[in-house]
Amino acid sequence: MKIKRVILGLAVAALAVGIGGQTLAVHADTTDATTSTSSSATSGSTVQTKALSKAYVVYGAGLASEDKDAVATALGVKSNYTALTATGSDYAQYLNSAGTTDASMISSVALAPADPGTGVKVNIAEYNGSNNITEVTSQQYAMVATMAGVKDVIITVTADKSVSGESALTGVYKALASDGLTLNSENTQAANGVLDATQPAIDSNSSNKKYPGKLMSAVGSVSSDLAKQRQDGNDLATKADIEAMLQKALAKQGIDGQTSSTQITNIAIALSKVQQAPVSTSKNYISNVTNVANNLANSIGDKMAGVKDFANSADAQKAENFVVQIWQKIVNWFKGLFG
Repeated sequence: MKIKRVILGLAVAALAVGIGGQTLAVHADTTDATTSTSSSATSGSTVQTKALSKAYVVYGAGLASEDKDAVATALGVKSNYTALTATGSDYAQYLNSAGTTDASMISSVALAPADPGTGVKVNIAEYNGSNNITEVTSQQYAMVATMAGVKDVIITVTADKSVSGESALTGVYKALASDGLTLNSENTQAANGVLDATQPAIDSNSSNKKYPGKLMSAVGSVSSDLAKQRQDGNDLATKADIEAMLQKALAKQGIDGQTSSTQITNIAIALSKVQQAPVSTSKNYISNVTNVANNLANSIGDKMAGVKDFANSADAQKAENFVVQIWQKIVNWFKGLFG
């Protein structure tokens, strides 16, 4: 009987490790020369509910074939990355924007698991010594992906020619879907509206390297407060309410005088749509967006993530293989016992 208790204990432990193992762990480009708390009519998860199981690389369909190897090198792609292609149809699916051609999908992304609690961190990688993502910043990518429901991933973006970078997040959403989690399209569309709305403000402050991080931190903190309001059962905030909240958040970051009233109004409208989207019904979203907003407050430049942020995939795989081996021994033992 003692042996049976030991074996059953191993079975429980193996199941526990197996469950815990899950937590180990846009417009088309333009060229320059968690657990859901409510359901929605639109299919897809409100927030990312499990850790990314492996690394992906998603090449833009418009990438020249002769440049693919160089793009892979820029993204840090290794042999264990699963390769996908982001098409114009993917863009339409995730962002509800028809008429985008494959040729306009130029940006490519790599997506790797990050340690739990890391949030979303984004690196923009140079291609042959040049930063070809000319508009969207790392800080925008990080906050917009979080608003779409993404968590605990490291995204690396590059392109083989100068592009705005707006199609890159399509690749992120496609990789997550391939990994078993399709994000709610209402969330991805609302998040992309924030990308659109923040771009003019960032463009007009291009000489201030601190501005993108501070702006997106302010935007994220307001979105967190709006989600809390909704979850507390309060009426959805008006545009005027959100503008006032945003003004206060911008002042806290020291950039209220650098953001025009028109820019604030447009960002407030975009934030209102995020509040109305399913993502704002998730308590996990509040913690996710707050975490990323805090990370962005002092984020400068194209590199947000370091080696320490990546989940140790090799160790995770070893743990998973160990559980499989132990479980198989348990199954074989029970077969022998009752066979």
